[in-house]
Amino acid sequence: MEAPAPAPLAPARPSLSWDIFCTVVDNYGDIGVCWRLARQLAAEHGFAVRLWVDDLASFARLCPELQVERDCQTVAGVTVQRWAGDFAQVEAAQVVVEAFACELPENYLAAMARAPRPPVWINLEYLTAEDWASHCHGLASPHPRLPLLKYFFFPGFDVRTGGLLRERALIGQRQDFQADPLARKALWQRLGATPTAAERVVSLFCYGHLPVASLLDAWAQAPSPTLCFMPLGPALPEVTAWSGGRLTRAGDRLQVGTLRLVLMDFLPQADYDRLLWACDLNFVRGEDSFVRAQWAARPLVWQIYPQEENAHEPKLEAFLEAYSEGLETAAAQALRTFWRAWNGLDPVLPGACWPAFERQLPALLAHGRQWSDLQENRPDLAESLARFCRNKL
Repeated sequence: MEAPAPAPLAPARPSLSWDIFCTVVDNYGDIGVCWRLARQLAAEHGFAVRLWVDDLASFARLCPELQVERDCQTVAGVTVQRWAGDFAQVEAAQVVVEAFACELPENYLAAMARAPRPPVWINLEYLTAEDWASHCHGLASPHPRLPLLKYFFFPGFDVRTGGLLRERALIGQRQDFQADPLARKALWQRLGATPTAAERVVSLFCYGHLPVASLLDAWAQAPSPTLCFMPLGPALPEVTAWSGGRLTRAGDRLQVGTLRLVLMDFLPQADYDRLLWACDLNFVRGEDSFVRAQWAARPLVWQIYPQEENAHEPKLEAFLEAYSEGLETAAAQALRTFWRAWNGLDPVLPGACWPAFERQLPALLAHGRQWSDLQENRPDLAESLARFCRNKL
């Protein structure tokens, strides 16, 4: 008796080609998001991804494997292409992501219009908790001259939007790291400073226009000790002035009162994630580090990208409202007061708000874990984007 014929294999879903365009605006936030998204689409979804970047030097600070002098190279399964001013004729991909309204080159728009089947064109928007984003998510806008549609795709914090970037293994990796004292010890050794049992460990990543000195003074004068790791960036002149010229470059460190401050260079994204997981409190800025701090399930302070006439204030308030849900009144008030002071939206200095905020850190730690769990139960951005584009092709 012959064995039954094996059942036919289910046809594999065809892969898609993707072009992601990124202009580096504030040095790291935009490329940080695009690089994570490109890697995830390639590694987890099997797509052929080409990432166009106009500033490879800034990109290389987040990705040491990148060779800045090369116009085209493959890193982590992604084709990285220099986006030069004189854009060459190329064939358009099946999915085109215009990250953060960076404006596609005219030559590339023409290639999209010539394609036998128009690409799915995505304008990947900035992250916001404002309610209008959920109403605009997925809407299409026709090009004024060409037979092309552009879809607006919003990351977000609820099921009405595209979700947050989150690799499939991320939460498990965080949990393993936080449970492994040897892994944390190795991180401190790489950074050149190991915290004592009494020190609160803080990462401080911010723009340069804030009253950083007020916060550093508060930490230096506090009864409990703080170890602060600060990546180099636009706030360096303020820190250098505060230190009397003793903190000027990566590797410099200084003890003032109960504050130990360590300047560090930028880390590859995986190591930066570990730093966020290891710290007791994370100050973050922009969008990429903001999202990663939420996945760290630790207390965080967000410095939103500043805009003229405080146009960023409603965006900050919208997130505070969403994030504060479920917090006790005292913790929610301390969070809001400190965040607004840190963003320069109230006349009070952050150093004056620090004691009240510090008292709420245990409650904010528990809340950070709950918030991470809540977001983990929602679709991640790469999965939402892949599903959306497949449905449009």
